[in-house]
Amino acid sequence: MTIGFSSRASRSTCVLCVAGLLTLMPAAAAARTVRPDPGAPGGPRATAPQPSLLYRSGTQVRLRPGTPEVPDVSALSWVVADAGSGDVLAAHDAHRKLPPASTLKTLFALTVMPVLPGGISHRVSTEELSDIGPGSSLVGVVEGHTYRVSDLWNGVFLNSGNDAVHVLASLVGGWRTAAARMQAEARALGARDTHVRTPDGYDAPGQVSSAYDLAVFGRAGLRNPDFARYCARIDAMFPDGDGDTFGIMNTNRLLTGADGVEPYPGLIGIKNGYTSSAGNTLVAAARRDGRTLVVSVMNPQEGGGYAVYEEARSLLDWGFGAAGRVEPVGSLVHGGTRARPGPQAAPPTASAKPAPGEPGWPETGAILGAAGLGAGVMALALRLMFGRVEPDD
Repeated sequence: MTIGFSSRASRSTCVLCVAGLLTLMPAAAAARTVRPDPGAPGGPRATAPQPSLLYRSGTQVRLRPGTPEVPDVSALSWVVADAGSGDVLAAHDAHRKLPPASTLKTLFALTVMPVLPGGISHRVSTEELSDIGPGSSLVGVVEGHTYRVSDLWNGVFLNSGNDAVHVLASLVGGWRTAAARMQAEARALGARDTHVRTPDGYDAPGQVSSAYDLAVFGRAGLRNPDFARYCARIDAMFPDGDGDTFGIMNTNRLLTGADGVEPYPGLIGIKNGYTSSAGNTLVAAARRDGRTLVVSVMNPQEGGGYAVYEEARSLLDWGFGAAGRVEPVGSLVHGGTRARPGPQAAPPTASAKPAPGEPGWPETGAILGAAGLGAGVMALALRLMFGRVEPDD
């Protein structure tokens, strides 16, 4: 159906719309200009946030008197942060760009898990298992056999299976599409050091992340119940493709206590990794006395292959002892500095719109309200002039 407007009707309708907008524009202007005066008697006191130290080189920490010193660890880069508030308690070269190895699978899971229900079953093709890098860690996915998505996630988190990642990536559009989506997810989370080339974390030219970004991914993952459940799982049964199953165990030794590494009390998981270029990398989280800490450790230079676990242990111990006794050196929230919130800070969000209570929200709401009123006036005018309008068939 096509509706024609006379020039008089058009002018009348436009006048009504403009009138609706003008009605609320003063409110929008007032919302923009009227702010509490922090210096007024009885008014709120403005507290300037401390500047972030996270882009400085070396170890960054703001110790209060009596707080224990940060442990001396050999990792090229590390971060200790409160998972609840996002406060970074201490860090060393937090934004140094380094190969992440399989810790990049945390970003893969954050990106892909929300769009792939665990109950989906999929028959694996030959093409989906092609181009897996030589020497990759594998869980044992077999072409021509059918697997549930939940089984594949067990393979990703427990065995760091690059074969499982390849299959899951094929279900969201393929390898390049998965990498592009991961890149967008990283930017949405404020993780700007990460450049994705291979969704499984296999070494590739230009693929880097940072201890800061890995801590952001770990914190975000803990807020996804599925992610949190998979990353904390010690063992699981994996289908062999012939109707039977075999056992797999998490390779995060700080969680399992394998190979002589003492398991850490209260450890939640998250993800470990290793490649020849990245060395050993780890994102880990632990909970104690109602507080959850997340640490990321990249490429220890001393102590052998299991040093990454022992250095993470010492950083977690320090973090639990220092929490509430140090001033934050930065924040995991949106990658920026902020005034210190309470311990139950809101989770990070990918939205660019200001949240209620943040600068920009009142004027945004007023303008949207004015636009809505104008639209309502136009709809009323159309109804009065033309009566009920039925949609086209």
